[in-house]
Amino acid sequence: MAVAVTTKTAWKLQEIMAHSSNVSSVVLGKGSGRMLATGGDDCRVNIWSVSKPNCIMSLTGHTTPIESLQVNPNEKLIVAGSRSGSIRVWDLEAAKVLRTLPGHKANICSLHFHPFGSFVASGSLDTNIKLWDVRRKGCIFTFKGHTEAVRCLRFSPDGKWVASAADDHTVKLWDLTAGKLMFEFTGHTGPVNVVEFHPNEYLLASGSSDRTVRFWDLEKFQVVSCIEEEATPVRCVLFNPDGCCLYSGFQDSLRVYGWEPERCFDVVLVNWGKVADLSISNNQLIGVSFAQSTVSSFVVDLSRVPKSDSVPHGLIRDDQPLVPPTPTGSSLRRIYDRPSTSCSKPQRVKHNSESERHSPSSEDDRDEKESKAEIQNQEDYKEIFQPKNAICRTPPRNEPFPAPPEDEPGAAKEAVKPSQAADVQTSLPKQELPDPVQRPPIASSTSLTRTEPSVIPAARNEPIGLKASDFLPAVKSQSQTELVDEEAMSQIRKGHETMCVVLTSRHKNLDAVRAVWSTSDIKNSLDSAVAINDLSVVVDLLNIVNQKPSLWKLDLCTIVLPQIEKLLQSKYESYVQTGCTSLKLILQRFLPLITDMLTAPPSVGVDISREERLHKCKLCYKQLKNISNVVKNKSGLSGRHGSAFRELLLLMAVLD
Repeated sequence: MAVAVTTKTAWKLQEIMAHSSNVSSVVLGKGSGRMLATGGDDCRVNIWSVSKPNCIMSLTGHTTPIESLQVNPNEKLIVAGSRSGSIRVWDLEAAKVLRTLPGHKANICSLHFHPFGSFVASGSLDTNIKLWDVRRKGCIFTFKGHTEAVRCLRFSPDGKWVASAADDHTVKLWDLTAGKLMFEFTGHTGPVNVVEFHPNEYLLASGSSDRTVRFWDLEKFQVVSCIEEEATPVRCVLFNPDGCCLYSGFQDSLRVYGWEPERCFDVVLVNWGKVADLSISNNQLIGVSFAQSTVSSFVVDLSRVPKSDSVPHGLIRDDQPLVPPTPTGSSLRRIYDRPSTSCSKPQRVKHNSESERHSPSSEDDRDEKESKAEIQNQEDYKEIFQPKNAICRTPPRNEPFPAPPEDEPGAAKEAVKPSQAADVQTSLPKQELPDPVQRPPIASSTSLTRTEPSVIPAARNEPIGLKASDFLPAVKSQSQTELVDEEAMSQIRKGHETMCVVLTSRHKNLDAVRAVWSTSDIKNSLDSAVAINDLSVVVDLLNIVNQKPSLWKLDLCTIVLPQIEKLLQSKYESYVQTGCTSLKLILQRFLPLITDMLTAPPSVGVDISREERLHKCKLCYKQLKNISNVVKNKSGLSGRHGSAFRELLLLMAVLD
């Protein structure tokens, strides 16, 4: 009698070398869940079929690294935004560039296609949102209201609204017909990374770096619920196609949420790191992540993941009575009215200025010459983008990805209950790749090697460069595989006393700084922290001061700016983050004062206080000029790190 084989709930599908340089953006096609697009610092957009190792098509034309990508619902068009603010739209079936859309003045941080019209929305580091008509190559409208970078854009299912999430901690809802802001949702305490409309109901979900997921009612314009139990920032969210639950991607985990009442149905541990995008196909959830020049894809079997439950696994609010979830189909909210035909152009939406209108001209011909679609795999290209009538236009959908067998008993389970999630620190064992991963044709094929990161991340599951085997005695023969507990403990305890001395010294230094603060003021405490000559103490103190901007004075700037220069060049990500936050506060609060003082005519008579202030401003200006060189060098980095430096570079532009 055959024994039933238990398969995994989540597994790694493949890992590919996607670009010859760092990958900066990835996106999945939502129509099939089988199309993958990647953008890199090499200024290329590469098209892949999920689970296949070879690049199908490579799109060129951008002259700066790709920052954002989006595929339209039927997967015929792809739009890419670059670091310079340029946007290009390609027709994948015709294998050529369709439009070039200039207008933004800084990085393109977010893009989204209209669900059934030929419109694209773009959000930028310049804080503006632009609505484009792809057919006419023009900007229809510019929405202004955010004060920081716009990180995510989503059109509503009926195509009448667009929601935006930004680093200014807000979510805004815009009316496309009226061309104005409908409502601003506040409540997040950190940058909002993602926003997503419910597929049927008037409901909006948003995920933030403040580690919360919030649900908003779009009829009453109020918060429905807030889930606050997470340990890492929310990276991406996706509603189930029938709207029964929300999937949220976190560092190395997938969580399944309900919202009335707020509850977590399940937590699936997936070793995908910082997941970048999610898609659903054949009752399987596909997730993609990237690190340096590699892109990895993962699969979660949704048939084994609870999506609703009369008795959820874990309630966030245990003091409230359990309310059974609303059955699918019996919505408490209004349902979107979808038009029966394709969407016409939004009414009353007009061009902002003649300078943003472009008519077809020789510029189109020049764009077509500069932009190319290099077909790397002719067979896959014809099958997917130029099929015969009998073949579906997108990659085959009828076959889900086969699940590998479960690990032997005793291995860590992938799915755990939410109550256990906080205690589980292990991740899924990495699945062995079947064959050496092939690099796409844009670079020669080489083996995948791992190097130590140049920047030590702030959140990590294990110490950089340390392995458990390094602390255990070497095994000389098979007969000596068992270790005595005393021997193992003695190896582990090596260096323990040294670490205790380091931590004790740091604690003593912090006590000394706190004593100065309690008896004097913040300036003297910062002076003492700097005098200790320990950057960790400076970081701890700045993290406190950054929480209350009113504590900042011009005196503090002269003390802190030299330390910020050191922090920005540190190999520790947490130090760099603190340095960026402090520098941003200084630039926003004091740069106008500094420039005004330096450009003002000399005063008549003797004004001692003004002379002192002018001296401090000159000192700050000199220090900021030194820091600006560091910021320029770091602004070429990809990802959130690079965006922070590029935002600082914009703020420091007045120094030039």
